[in-house]
Amino acid sequence: MKHVLVIHFSQSGQLTEIVNNVVTDLKNHDQVQIDYHQIEMEDPFPFPWSREAFYGAFPDTYSQKPRAVKPVSETILNTSYDLIILGYQIWYLTPSLPTISFLATDDAKKLFKNTPVVTVIGCRNLWMMAQEKMKVHFTSLKAQLVGNIALVDHHLNHISVITIAQWMFSGEKKKYLGIFPKPGVQQKDIDHSVRFSKTILNHLLSGDFSNLQPSLLKQGAVSLKSFLILTDQKGNKIFSKWSQIILRNSKENTSKRRLLVKMFSIYLLFAIWVISPIVFILFLLTYLPLRKRYSKQKSYYSSVALNGE
Repeated sequence: MKHVLVIHFSQSGQLTEIVNNVVTDLKNHDQVQIDYHQIEMEDPFPFPWSREAFYGAFPDTYSQKPRAVKPVSETILNTSYDLIILGYQIWYLTPSLPTISFLATDDAKKLFKNTPVVTVIGCRNLWMMAQEKMKVHFTSLKAQLVGNIALVDHHLNHISVITIAQWMFSGEKKKYLGIFPKPGVQQKDIDHSVRFSKTILNHLLSGDFSNLQPSLLKQGAVSLKSFLILTDQKGNKIFSKWSQIILRNSKENTSKRRLLVKMFSIYLLFAIWVISPIVFILFLLTYLPLRKRYSKQKSYYSSVALNGE
């Protein structure tokens, strides 16, 4: 009997649906037992979000400052797993704060040690640097990352900015103004994520995960664009400075923190609507001389390797 643990955190339910699809063949197999753990915060984040709470989560999220989470059941803690499937969201180019908080617990240290892990991401479009941060956490936990599936919103970047904001602040996944597409990962991609289940099952039963990621890539588990990699990298540099400024200058000063977060929210909109198009033009102008570099980046970020790039 193979034992699989499915861990995830979801506010809207989108990631729950994706993860459930990814394990379809596993839960229907008589030689596989699946346990589930949904990460819960001691002090939950709101959904739908208020704007103050949404932007206010930025400094601690980006700096990966863990908060208290509810413990894992004793049954799960006392089980040895052959595979962990971890579904997570991206908040501010970083694994969500609930995910980071869970990985910082003693429960996670016990569960992940010497255990193969498949990550499942549901996000807007920038997940590459967040996955790099997850690789570092897995190394610290002595876990082995063997696979990654990243489902994204394939609509134009600025369209998805508008639709995701309406979703987060309204809590309703519907067409904004009746003309914009539905926010988030397209339903057809969510439904089609079932295809990864058989592949994961076959590697689980064989006990050999060495070629799992190449197999998943052949099925389209990861879709990468060089411009988005560049945007993710540049965004992390800027977010790093902003988070340091906010945290360093607002210790125990709530009003000052709110002011700095407000300034960040204004800058973020400026970056999306003004700076991002300029960066895209510069990317196009430099693409040909840098195409080999971009090709190597796409290959690396599609993999489960950690080489410090």
